[in-house]
Amino acid sequence: MADTSDFRNGMILKIDGKLYSIVEFLHVKPGKGGAFVRTKLKQIPDGSVIDKTFRAGEKVEEVRIVRRPFQYLYNTGDLYYLMDQETYEQVPVAKSILEDSLPYLKENMVVTVLMDGDKPLAVELPTFVELAVSETEPGVRGDTAQGGSKSATLETGAVITVPLFIEVGDVVKVDTRTGRYIERV
Repeated sequence: MADTSDFRNGMILKIDGKLYSIVEFLHVKPGKGGAFVRTKLKQIPDGSVIDKTFRAGEKVEEVRIVRRPFQYLYNTGDLYYLMDQETYEQVPVAKSILEDSLPYLKENMVVTVLMDGDKPLAVELPTFVELAVSETEPGVRGDTAQGGSKSATLETGAVITVPLFIEVGDVVKVDTRTGRYIERV
């Protein structure tokens, strides 16, 4: 058991039999009344986000999760096969667990899997990934003075906004948390 003073981003809690990850939290001490903690929680594995308020010092059940590196190999239908980097064991993971990661997931990428025992709960991508541009419109000459942008489709199928000088075949660095273009590699 933990209490609200132990909260940290990424902490896994069990509330009403469901697992939630703390996305963000804020300790509030109003001038009148008791202190409380306002949180934004993401349900594991479906990804739905809820807001919940706890009284200061309230006890909550913390779940011990193991983070392990896995390599994405391939998928068949709704099953995605990941290989444990320590034991080389292949583990099938349901598409619903990977839903948020799919736009940036490519074969042979190493990801972090949150495991409850031997059951995968969630997948965390690296913060930045490098992906090739598979489709984009050509930049219009003379439009660069205003720092214009255009959309581009990446090798994984994700669509992001890139500067006008990016062309098909360029490799770009993308922030997986926001889906934003960072730089050309």
